[in-house]
Amino acid sequence: MTTTLTAPRTTTTGAGPRRSGTWALREVRWAAAATVLFLAGLTTHLVGSPAVVSWTLFLACYVAGGWEPGWAGLTALRQRRLDVDLLMVLAAIGAASIGQVLDGALLIVIFATSGALEAIATKRTADSVGSLLDLAPETATRLTDRGEETVDAADLRVGDVILVRPGERIGGDGQVVAGAGAVDQASITGESMPADKEVGDEVFAGTLNGTGALTVRVTRPAAETVIARIVAQVAAASATKAKVQLFIEKVEQRYSTAMVAATLALVAVPLILGAAFQPTLLRAMTFMIVASPCAVVLATMPPLLSAIANAGRHGVLVKSAVVLERLATVDRVAFDKTGTLTTGTPRLTDVRLLAGATVDETRLLQLAAAAESPSEHPLARAIVDAAPRPLPPHDAFASTPGVGVTARVDGHHVAVARPTYRDRAAVAEIENAGRTAVVVHLDHRPAAVLGLADQLRPGAAETVARLGAANTVLLTGDNARTAGRIAAQVGITDVRAGLLPADKVDAVRALRYRTLVVGDGVNDAPALATAHVGVAMGHTGSDLTLDTADAVITRDDLTALPTVIALARRARRLVAANLVIAATVIAVLVAWDLIGTLPLPLGVAGHEGSTILVALNGLRLLRKAAWRRAAKSGSAPS
Repeated sequence: MTTTLTAPRTTTTGAGPRRSGTWALREVRWAAAATVLFLAGLTTHLVGSPAVVSWTLFLACYVAGGWEPGWAGLTALRQRRLDVDLLMVLAAIGAASIGQVLDGALLIVIFATSGALEAIATKRTADSVGSLLDLAPETATRLTDRGEETVDAADLRVGDVILVRPGERIGGDGQVVAGAGAVDQASITGESMPADKEVGDEVFAGTLNGTGALTVRVTRPAAETVIARIVAQVAAASATKAKVQLFIEKVEQRYSTAMVAATLALVAVPLILGAAFQPTLLRAMTFMIVASPCAVVLATMPPLLSAIANAGRHGVLVKSAVVLERLATVDRVAFDKTGTLTTGTPRLTDVRLLAGATVDETRLLQLAAAAESPSEHPLARAIVDAAPRPLPPHDAFASTPGVGVTARVDGHHVAVARPTYRDRAAVAEIENAGRTAVVVHLDHRPAAVLGLADQLRPGAAETVARLGAANTVLLTGDNARTAGRIAAQVGITDVRAGLLPADKVDAVRALRYRTLVVGDGVNDAPALATAHVGVAMGHTGSDLTLDTADAVITRDDLTALPTVIALARRARRLVAANLVIAATVIAVLVAWDLIGTLPLPLGVAGHEGSTILVALNGLRLLRKAAWRRAAKSGSAPS
């Protein structure tokens, strides 16, 4: 069963996208019904109820879980394609026809559940893609010769001039023509710090104006904004990746054709030659049972699902068996910076008193923090959090967007502001180290330079070391100095900075590797969707990023990444071993049935025995020891 992601809308509405629950999906409802009916039938069978009861429940399970894949198989057959869905239904019917109704019901449940999980994943991604455009506001304030008017943001045209007040989201991509402010544009660029915007600077739809009123001239229509292009890129990449199939599905056409042809031949040829009908049909149905790929299906799924369950217990949500297969083949890892390698929250790193300062470091921090305490700017919060308590009283607070704040604190005039030209010599060292510098003025004289920076996430350096520095790359929308500082701390030498979302997509494609991308923001979503595997940081990730990603690190423990890669590789080795076991048993039983006379009970025992064997072999990856072994093993991409 293959589902595709529908194209997202390109305009915004006040109501936003309508989301229905998981139970609205017919695949989920039918799979749940089939599972309940199977369990009920199994229970009645085990407790010795009349056979008619268990048979009725099992056959109802056939209908609930098999009608849809059966119909899909018939549709494919009309297009001259024979797929594994139809084969599974035929195998289940064949099993029932010779009394093995439980085997067939189990096969039906496996495939119905697989289809339901795929439908859920596709729906969540489609919902998130559709809702992303809600980041842009529904309306905008357009300036005309007659004054202000409120218009739909989707109706803005190139050349329109809009007013963006403090606390409002910007209605369209454009250029600032008047005013100044600090704009939080993490949803587009991933920068951890709000960007100061003034006349001539570019701004993006959906970003949040923090302080200061901005007058913006629109430079792109609504359908071509950066955020709209993010939606289109995610949809296109997700639809492409939906075509990836598990190994067993890649061989379904040939196997299905050969098995059906052989079964028909086992019925037709002996009958033509004069054989009796009942033993001929029994031989053919025995062949259908022993040749059915139950063991092959279970050879693949238990190792993968066990590894997925084990990873989930240790804080990594892997969304499908297809994803786990791809994790095992990764040979390059690309990291976002803010919120991935770093915590995404600025912290005070430096306090450097200047010549002529009249207070010590503790007192200066208290004065600066008191002045900043009314501000909501992230840098202000970092200074307030770092200052010793209690803070002195303040009044006469004033904030100038793009410049800084001033206040009267304990009899002093205190200003905390961005560096000016005359401050450059004092702040150069901090800025050259990739940190943000602000200057504290005390009674109108520079008293200190404060350095602030995003903090490295615990385990980031260890993760890069386990993956191998040569196999990692940093992709970030932040500036080159900051990116270089973080890369140096974790040991990454390949750094690509100043990237917009489309640039990250191009960078992933240019790597020409089976690349795993790790990110957390909306701006990372297209790259995650384009990558061989996309992994999101759970605590900091946006809804779109979490739904677009193939896997989610739910506990924000970055060291789990190389471990889950190693676990995926072990699962892949177990799948290969299981396929050898399953194929060998099928070959022996089929040969026995064709050359000699294979008793039906022995055929069922051999078939079920191989199925149980490969299932138990795959379940070894459920043990805690499997995760510990993966954590100790080397995980550098190969």
